[in-house]
Amino acid sequence: MIQISVTDTGVHAEIARLIRRFDNPQPALRAIGELLVEFTKERFALSQDPYGKTWEPNTETTLRRALDRHPKNRTKAGQLSARGQRVLAGKKPLIGESKSLSTQMHYRLLPGAVEVRSSMVYAAIHQFGASKAKFPHLWGDIPARPFFPDAGRGLPLELSERVRQVLSDALAGPAA
Repeated sequence: MIQISVTDTGVHAEIARLIRRFDNPQPALRAIGELLVEFTKERFALSQDPYGKTWEPNTETTLRRALDRHPKNRTKAGQLSARGQRVLAGKKPLIGESKSLSTQMHYRLLPGAVEVRSSMVYAAIHQFGASKAKFPHLWGDIPARPFFPDAGRGLPLELSERVRQVLSDALAGPAA
């Protein structure tokens, strides 16, 4: 199993304050977990990493495999059919037939923290990339298409602001 930890000093102080202020920070951490899962799923819809960089496009091999899944993607003469054109136009990076990688995100509450992960065993290969030379079972090199924030860079500004809002709301308490 691969574990990615992101330490972000921009929100760490608020999290520490929340933990000190409340005996039970779990509701706020749960809200942050849900926010992080949704943000990660948005990466797949946008085909972008957490910082807004567009993912590498699908390889020819991936597109060919998508076309080969159904005989109606080609005409009897072997040409690309209208259905096949739609398949190619709609084939987003990292969105496979089952859509599992883009949907199987979960969070887990830890003491004073929340952890977000993918339950798919191949998630790390797509997060970091992999070469056929190192992993011979692959049908080609896989470029890194990160969907989780990079530990060295911390949370992207947009996500950091959303987490701060959750924490601010929790610290403010229930509306009067």
